[in-house]
Formats: sequence, C-alpha cells, structure tokens
Amino acid sequence: MNYEPVLTARIGVVDPACLHDYEAHGGFQALARAVELGPDRTVAQVEAAKLLGRGGAAFPAGIKWRAVHNAEGPKFVVANADESEPGTFKDRILMEKDPYALIEAVILAGYATGAGKGFIYVRGEYPRAYQRLRQAVARCYEAGYLGKDILGSGHEFHLELRRGAGAYICGEETALFESIEGKRGYPRLKPPFPTEAGLFGRPTLINNVESLVSVLPIVLRGPDWFNSIGPANSPGPKLYSLSGRVRKPGLVEAPMGVTLRELIEAHGGGVSGSGEFQAALVGGAAGVFLGPDQLDTPLDFHSLAKMGAALGSGAVIVFDTSVDMMQVLERIAAFFAHESCGKCYPCQLGTMRQRDIIARMVAGQGRPGDLALLRDIGQTMRDASICGLGQTASSAILSAFELQLT
Repeated sequence: MNYEPVLTARIGVVDPACLHDYEAHGGFQALARAVELGPDRTVAQVEAAKLLGRGGAAFPAGIKWRAVHNAEGPKFVVANADESEPGTFKDRILMEKDPYALIEAVILAGYATGAGKGFIYVRGEYPRAYQRLRQAVARCYEAGYLGKDILGSGHEFHLELRRGAGAYICGEETALFESIEGKRGYPRLKPPFPTEAGLFGRPTLINNVESLVSVLPIVLRGPDWFNSIGPANSPGPKLYSLSGRVRKPGLVEAPMGVTLRELIEAHGGGVSGSGEFQAALVGGAAGVFLGPDQLDTPLDFHSLAKMGAALGSGAVIVFDTSVDMMQVLERIAAFFAHESCGKCYPCQLGTMRQRDIIARMVAGQGRPGDLALLRDIGQTMRDASICGLGQTASSAILSAFELQLT
C-alpha cells in the first residue's frame, strides 16, 4: 500500500533548532486542538485510537492516560527517552531531528491528564538529543508553550530534562523514577503501579518517545484515521530500527504489521554480506530470532505474540549466512550479565550462569545437558525476576537454539 510518513514527516524538512520552522510545519496544532477538546475528550481520543505503547510492553496507552486523568493531583508526566535496547535508535532520531514534537506531546499529555510537571529522561549516551531538547525547552518557555496559562487554557505546566548514566535497567519505568529521585536505579515491586504511585509517590503517566509523539496525529486526525492503518488489534504507524546486514540500514516508518520480508527487501534494499538471509533479531537483545521460514511474519504486537515472540521497541537486526551466531549469542549473554542491576538473585545469578555456559560453548567446551540447563535458567528468570530485564534475558538465546541457528 502507499503510505505517507506521519511521525517522521518533518525529519529532514525542518530545522530542528527553529521553533518557527516547527510551527510552520504543523507544530503545536495538536496542542491547540487538545485545548479545544478539553482534557476529558482528549484522553477519549487516545483511548479510542487503541494506541499500544511503543516502548516494548504494548500496554494500551489510553488506560494509563485515563487513570492519571482521574487521579487526584499533584501528578507528573514522564517521557522515557532512555533508549538502551541494542539495535534501537528510533527515539534518538526523533529527539535529534524533531525535538519540538516530543515537547509538544509531553505538554499535551500534561494538559490532558492534569499534570503540572513533566520530565524527559534522556539516555546519557545521547548528547546531541539532550542539547537539542534543552534548547527547544528554553524556546518553548520563551514562546509561552511552557509555564502558566498555556494557550489560554488556564493550565500551568513545567518541564525538566534528566540525563541517564548508562544503566540499561533505567529504561524500566520504576527504576527510571528512582533515578530521577536521586536514588540508585533499582526497579520497584508492583503494585502499586505508576498511575497510582509513580514519581515521588504521585500518580504518573510514563510513555516512551514514540508513544507520546504518536498522540499528536491522533488528536489532529482522529482515532478513526489511526485505526485505519495496520491490523485492527495493533493499529497505527510504527517506527522500525533496521540494522545489521542490510544494504540500507536506518529508521523505517511503515504501517504496523509490515512483514519482515518487506521491511528487509523493500525498505532495507535486501540482505548484504553473503546476500543470503540467516536470521533477524526482532525486539533487540530482549527479543527473539526469526528464521528464513518466518520472513512473511507481520511485525505487529499480536501476530508476534501468537508465535511466542515480541515486537518490543521495533528493533530489527538482520544477519546473513556469513555470521557466526554463537558469537552473537555470546555478546547478548555478556550484555545481560553486565546490565543486570543485581536487585533480585534470579536475574543476577541467572544472567551470569547463562553467560558462562554460552562462553564455554563458544570455546568448544560445551557439555551434555548445557541446553537443558539454559532452558531451566531461562524459566527461572522468567518466573522469578522482578522486572523485564531478567524476564527476557534468555529469550533471544533460547529462540536461536530452537531455530537451530547454532
């Protein structure tokens, strides 16, 4: 189908440092429309759009927005821009190339939910994105988009930036709250959920960058437009971070549900290296591998869930037949062992044991029963870990063995 990009329409067109350029290309029209609709009807638009969170968990955004809208103040909005999943770079490009869009989306979310303050938590390794956001926030204060009586609505909203310090765990929403509060980035036990007791113990709306930016066209064009794109149970446009052995790696905006084959061939120019597809890691290190027989898999939340896979944040890393997949698994195992925060023992010890077993196999010292042991470790981490890091640390590795990529 012919598809005109929406989320990335301004990228490469506007000067990311210029507020007037952003306004000339539709900037802050969604916020103005939200003020016309009022908070309740704006939240209803997000609910009707059936927007699923683009950060990885695919939780319905409208449920979060409604819960915070209904909660008693003071309340917060947090943009999770700690994009640390290997192979994922979509949020970085949005922040670097279209920073005002994220700021508008956070202001809109604050207005709709009744929150008076927001935070954008930016990955520490994104200095350019941080600087551009910092400059854009200052311009928005000068122009009256931040501060008191935004667009004559009577709503006051303030926005601050925070930088991460390189911890993968701080992409987990409650560990992110701990970090903003000046504590060590450990995940919290849930419940209570962030909509009840989030940042500083107050009701908090937290969404990732793509999820928030997706709300702007929903408010402008309406939920029916959003639901007309992609499958009915996973609607809307989606950003895919395409990398690895493809001829044209980069950010791809396509309707949700684009197939893996179309993503690689039509958008990525085909497989590079040997030219023969071996596998794709979908969802980053916390995702799963798909093999040649799964090239026609629709890349949407529900289709992948039926297969026991996950779209995650939309990272797709392609491997051709010249790649030694055991070395890839060794890197993934080492990554999780390094990034486990250590709060819960199933993850802390499980990721280390997983790393050691894979390293031994790569060195040619594998033992009978290693695969069964990896499965047991993976099951324990899934069942007993506090957060998604441990719960998904074995997913890619076990999927590779199931596909016999090793």
